[in-house]
Amino acid sequence: MSKTSGTFELSLNQRAPGQNLATWLYRELLSAVLEGRLKPGIKLPSTREFARRYGVSRGTVVSAFERLQDEGYLISRVGIGTLVNAKVPTSNPMRRDSSKIPSYLRQAISGYSKPKPFVGWIQFDSVRPFAMSSPDLAEFPAELWGRIAARRSRSFRSWLRQDDDGIGFRPLREAIALYLGSSRGVNCNAEQVVIVSGVQQALDLLARFLIRPGDPVWIEDPGYFGASIAFDMARAKIVPVPVDENGLSVTAGIKLEDHARGVYLTPAHQFPLGMTMSLERRMEVLKWAERKGAFIIEDDYDSEYRFDGQPAPALQGLDRNSSVVFIGTFTKLLFPSLRLGYIVLPPALVDAFASFRRGTELRSSGIDQAVLCDFISEGHFGRHLRRMRNLYARRLETLIECGQRYLGGILEISNSNAGLYTAAFLQNGMTSRQAESIAADNGLETRALDRFTFKRHDPRGLLLGFAAIDEKAIRAGTIQLAAALNKGSRSRFQQ
Repeated sequence: MSKTSGTFELSLNQRAPGQNLATWLYRELLSAVLEGRLKPGIKLPSTREFARRYGVSRGTVVSAFERLQDEGYLISRVGIGTLVNAKVPTSNPMRRDSSKIPSYLRQAISGYSKPKPFVGWIQFDSVRPFAMSSPDLAEFPAELWGRIAARRSRSFRSWLRQDDDGIGFRPLREAIALYLGSSRGVNCNAEQVVIVSGVQQALDLLARFLIRPGDPVWIEDPGYFGASIAFDMARAKIVPVPVDENGLSVTAGIKLEDHARGVYLTPAHQFPLGMTMSLERRMEVLKWAERKGAFIIEDDYDSEYRFDGQPAPALQGLDRNSSVVFIGTFTKLLFPSLRLGYIVLPPALVDAFASFRRGTELRSSGIDQAVLCDFISEGHFGRHLRRMRNLYARRLETLIECGQRYLGGILEISNSNAGLYTAAFLQNGMTSRQAESIAADNGLETRALDRFTFKRHDPRGLLLGFAAIDEKAIRAGTIQLAAALNKGSRSRFQQ
């Protein structure tokens, strides 16, 4: 049996008529090295094996290899074999002029502008105070999750289903329906639940399914930028509606655009300001939707983390007219790389939406859904939420206490008692972006509130995450933030 060299595979272009075999092979290998398809340090098969794989004589391969070795692109080591030189020249005389790009590329680039929230967005390579995008991963029961995953992997027939209906692993949908009914007051069964990769995929699918180009859609102002991106890509007419202490103002929405096709809401924990929509306001928006035949997308992104009393019941539970589409995610509850969320549809929408969804995904991921199903059904999910709710409550309490002690007259932390982050409002005359920039210069990851506005003036504040860092880091970060903003205020005043 002949020896092989690992999993080496290299695509070679067809030889031009009349071209010498050795010259052809030399140029193909040279091109692969210079273009990075053959990485520095990679081991090539032996000349005998290479000749067998590509149907040429060994002498042809030896000739091409020797020429590349003479030019420094390959090196040969006794006992190891032939390798791509780690010090390959970077210039490539065979590469085409990259400054001339096809018209479709120019059109795509010129037609796209980076969404406002991401302009100047600074992404740190590690968790810093006050990162708001992640739970505390060190507290996740990874070993338990691993044992469940191993058990499911050994019995793959339990989740590798050939009769996939395209809307998700049915046992998981049953577990989610049971959980939402008991903990969130959602009226649904497994047939109404569709598994997706997260809130953003849910919004993208729903926007394209529910909206026609030009349809007006209400959105909270300030609000979640991911919803505005999804509606914009569906070519909806986005109607920013102001929020107050009771949530989105239905009266203002009616004045701006009474005949909107629908509305996107975060009623349990408004993003980004943090208030809970009042019962009176909830009934107003439901009555408006019923009168207009409009949809309501209720985003329940982190309502499980309420630290004072029970979580606010879902708007969907009050709906008697099939107006509400309920969406949620496990990303913020468990860990970000678990790309699983859900949509709860009115019964009449399920079949049509399932057919629409198959245009982007014929089958859903099985193993992750099976593991999550067990994690929920065996009670681990509920226990994890209770433990993290207590932990995050202590961290928020620490942040508020430190804010009162160190940030007085600079930054006032809101009294929202839920979620993984909180809004804080500047009292020193700075804009949101100025404060965010100063914090970033000092190694702190905050988010300017005006990143999430549409027509509203800058609320002059920051979002401060507290879930991913412990009390010691919160205290140190608060002191550091106070010093940075104080220094920035003095510099601004002196100018």
